[in-house]
Amino acid sequence: MVGVAENVFEPLRKWVDGPIKINSFFRSVDLNKAIGGSSKSQHCQGRAIDIDDVYGYKTNAEMYKYIKNNLDFDQLIWEFGTDNNPDWLHVSYVSADENRRRCLKAEKQKGRTVYSII
Repeated sequence: MVGVAENVFEPLRKWVDGPIKINSFFRSVDLNKAIGGSSKSQHCQGRAIDIDDVYGYKTNAEMYKYIKNNLDFDQLIWEFGTDNNPDWLHVSYVSADENRRRCLKAEKQKGRTVYSII
């Protein structure tokens, strides 16, 4: 949790220059299962955070671009929404040596969530 907070969330918050809503951070295995999360969810390890612009400082798309271009991360997911702005962002951090810098887009297709590399 410290890794994602120090290396992603805090630098992003400073750039945004205002609050950012955290939708989800650490999840127990039981909670993750109850909400239909992946059995491999990085949330269960405290390595992932879901964030959302609800305060109007920066859009989710602007935060996505900032993270992608300026911060180290493992996965960055454009969660649903439109091609112009996601509903929220998922970002994870493992370690400087293990981060994959993997950028994905989550979409619903035939009732299932499908991830594509972007």
